[in-house]
Amino acid sequence: MTTEILLAWSGGKDCLMALQRLQADPQWQVVGLLTTVNRNYQRIAMHGVQRDVLLAQTAALGLPLVEVMLDWPGSNEAYEQAHAQALVEARMRWPGIRHCAFGDLFLEDVRDYRVRQLGRENWRAVFPLWGEDTAELSRRFVGEGHRAMLCCVDTQQLDAEYCGRAYDAALLDTLPAGVDPCGERGEFHTLSFAGPLFRQPLKLRRGESVLRDGRFQFTDFLLDEHAAKS
Repeated sequence: MTTEILLAWSGGKDCLMALQRLQADPQWQVVGLLTTVNRNYQRIAMHGVQRDVLLAQTAALGLPLVEVMLDWPGSNEAYEQAHAQALVEARMRWPGIRHCAFGDLFLEDVRDYRVRQLGRENWRAVFPLWGEDTAELSRRFVGEGHRAMLCCVDTQQLDAEYCGRAYDAALLDTLPAGVDPCGERGEFHTLSFAGPLFRQPLKLRRGESVLRDGRFQFTDFLLDEHAAKS
């Protein structure tokens, strides 16, 4: 008997690997993806990916989306309230569900926060990748044919020129010492767009790159309507 589970979805490589792990485990049935979206800018929070790209992702993965809609600027309290409401909506859709998975790898404080946050709503957190070697995980991601781009770089930890680059073996070979190859300490964020879990690759084109808050370099990726029609 399988247990229904949501997956917290940022659109990046770690949650994609978590999805792959869950789908290969007969214990779990991933029924939907849970994503926090900035209502004002219609973008995935933190990663900055446009909502239409997110919708194309979830369609290509064949999974429904549950959105945590946040106003900007907003407080952590507002986020937690919106998150709790999204869980209520998920329970209405899947009445027996009470598990949510995350792609976290080794940050104990982040894990503890997830557990507390879900526990308040009588949900349980699941971490299918927890404790795995990130160097090995990153090479496995590339080796299995998953494809992603760097969509955000913390320029206090990694040079801005990495933003917009493909997350591939060449990039992993050039990451400076001290930068986690999965970006687990927030060095960078990624956008997954193709690979074995996608029914079809997303057709994207690179947009502008901007520096925000004097620190975070974002590169926009847009759905390529011409490519989609060709």
